[in-house]
Amino acid sequence: MVSEHEAQSAAQVLVASNRGPVSYTLATDGSLDARRGGGGLVSGLSAVKDKLWVCAALGDGDREAVRRGVAEQGVRMLDIDAAVHADAYNGIANSVLWFVHHMLYQTPLEPVFDAEFRRQWASFETYNRAFAEALAQEAGEGAAVLVQDYHLALVPGMLRELRPDLRIGHFSHTPWAPVDYFRLLPDDIAEQLLRGILGADRAAFLTWRWADAFIGCCTEILGGTGRTRIGVHGLGADADFLRRRAHEKDVDERMAALREQVGGTGRKTIVRVDRTELSKNIVRGLFAYRELLNTRPEWRERVVHLAFAYPSRQDLAVYREYTAEVQRVAEEINSTYGTADWTPVLLHVHDDFARSLGAYRLADVALVNPIRDGMNLVAKEVPVVSDHGCALVLSREAGAYEELGGDAVVVNPYDVSATAAALHEALTMADDERAARTERLAAAAVALPPQQWFLDQLDALRREA
Repeated sequence: MVSEHEAQSAAQVLVASNRGPVSYTLATDGSLDARRGGGGLVSGLSAVKDKLWVCAALGDGDREAVRRGVAEQGVRMLDIDAAVHADAYNGIANSVLWFVHHMLYQTPLEPVFDAEFRRQWASFETYNRAFAEALAQEAGEGAAVLVQDYHLALVPGMLRELRPDLRIGHFSHTPWAPVDYFRLLPDDIAEQLLRGILGADRAAFLTWRWADAFIGCCTEILGGTGRTRIGVHGLGADADFLRRRAHEKDVDERMAALREQVGGTGRKTIVRVDRTELSKNIVRGLFAYRELLNTRPEWRERVVHLAFAYPSRQDLAVYREYTAEVQRVAEEINSTYGTADWTPVLLHVHDDFARSLGAYRLADVALVNPIRDGMNLVAKEVPVVSDHGCALVLSREAGAYEELGGDAVVVNPYDVSATAAALHEALTMADDERAARTERLAAAAVALPPQQWFLDQLDALRREA
């Protein structure tokens, strides 16, 4: 570890995101333990070694690290007031912007944009301004700055005012709402968000569907996208890492345990791996499985649904309620259909990456049925590590549909009966067809691995200068 003041100065490549590549835990003896993060963004950004990553302090350990002047080389963590961060992150980013872009509102009752919303929006502006000022301070002349996601939608515009010399990119990891839904937002807020992103030289998305929706909003509300170029980069799976990690000892151990839990000779498996995020549509997936067992009793005792639903955003009541509903429906299916030696749904709620990889390898069918998803890497990861081929049941509302739809069994995520029929089709798919589809799915899934995904954005930003 080095002091914050020793962090890289006058950086030529900068990245900004709410969550950074490292987090700190404050131990009982007062020491700080650093933990490196994972995921597609961390993997992708590792492609550039000489960069500065600007992120927020997310917990007490992070804030204490900043106050002590402790930092990882190449990382600047911002100690934004905890109450301001909570308003910006939970109050606006996750409870408003996420809901708009994933079209999650129950519109007879929500949203309500009142004085409390305006108070939280002021915090969102403060939070974005803190990032813009830090980037302006750290960036070298003409540096490339890549701002990540909806949390920091105002940063490009703010940074442009502070440092017009910079090359600024913004990447949206979520869907973008169609214009009629985007206009649920107050008019001035909708315009502010669009102008914020249009402060970038280049705004990029995971699919052309989301890019076109953004262009549509800009055209309707602002009259166009101005000088900002629009790009698309479909984040792929990290094949080398996944295939290596999926065959390590702990994964083999988890696979053996899962096989024992599945039980029975020749039982098939339907696998899903998700956070209990409202957009993931886990409850309807369970409803579809229940309908499969009800309408096609021949599958009883012949199939097991491995449902990994890892709790997400449990500090928000609506997420806690959704997690509880997932557990309730799973228990109801087991109570209705289960027998002495067959548990229809094996629900796991504790995050375990090795177990997830073991399930990927075991899966006969992968169920990926989100209401809306920017991409959904699970849909790409399963075919890459599958041991014997896996049929993919995929929502047409996932960003991955654009690349994988031709070899998946595609569903309307709201249509439970059609999803049940799709599960039956996937379970009965001939072995040779399933293997051929899996091979094509895997090839498409790794077309733009995380490091190349990031380098492509950086190259495009510099090339279009």
